[in-house]
Amino acid sequence: MTNGYSELKSREFINIARMVLSVDARARERAADEVTDGVGAYTSAQASALAALLAAAAAAEEEEDALEAELHAILELMSTGHVGPDDVSSLREISLAELAPQLREYVSDLLEG
Repeated sequence: MTNGYSELKSREFINIARMVLSVDARARERAADEVTDGVGAYTSAQASALAALLAAAAAAEEEEDALEAELHAILELMSTGHVGPDDVSSLREISLAELAPQLREYVSDLLEG
C-alpha cells in the first residue's frame, strides 16, 4: 500500500495502460485524468511504467487537450518520487516550438526533473 490508497490490481493497471494507448484522443485524455486521480494507488513499478507510457503517448500526441492531460499526469506521477527523468525521456521527441507556451513550459519542467 502507498499513500493510504489500496494498490492497483494488475487487471486495473493493464486497463489503464490500454486506455493511455487508445487510438481515441478523448480516451487518452480520460485515461490521463484517471492516472492523475489515482496517483497514490500505484506501486513504484506501476508509476514508472505509466509515466513511460504517458511520455510516449505525449510525444506522439496531436490533440492539445489530451497532451495537457498526459503532461499533468506525468507531473503528478513524478511527484511520488517513483518517476525520474529517464522514465519520461520520450518527451525529448516533442518539438517545443510547435507547442502552446504553457505546454512548452510543462515539457521543459518535466525534462528537468
